[in-house]
Amino acid sequence: MTYTIYACSGLLFNHESPLRPERFVTRKIINTACRIVRGSNEKLILGNTAIKRDWGWAPEYVAAMWLMLQQEKAEDFVVATGKTYALHEFVAEVFKSLNLKCEEHVITQSDFYRPSDIDISVANPSKAERILGWKALYSMPDIVKMMIEAECNEHKISI
Repeated sequence: MTYTIYACSGLLFNHESPLRPERFVTRKIINTACRIVRGSNEKLILGNTAIKRDWGWAPEYVAAMWLMLQQEKAEDFVVATGKTYALHEFVAEVFKSLNLKCEEHVITQSDFYRPSDIDISVANPSKAERILGWKALYSMPDIVKMMIEAECNEHKISI
């Protein structure tokens, strides 16, 4: 029996935005760093900061999904930036953007390591660029700045 269903899949690598809950590490880092800028004496406690991820900007990924659905033929696509960064690079970018020294505020603890964590996540979004004409415009440093800006705007903080 044949069904005429239009079905495609988007393999979306980490896609960040200020709408993420704080239980996601990127929001945890940014929110904690912003509280420190506002005067908090807390420390940011993290697990394995050597893990590597391809972090993209969620609104761009929504555009890629829309483009996928506009194709005559349904296909599967990897949606990512194609650039991988270690978590400690993300942390350093956040603290540098806020004129803070991360070594003064960040603690890594092995009990925060996830037992089944993936060490490195690498993506190849070339098919999306080739067929959809889609390519991520923002990479991790841009995403950090946009998320910090959103957090500061929410709390009316100038940086």
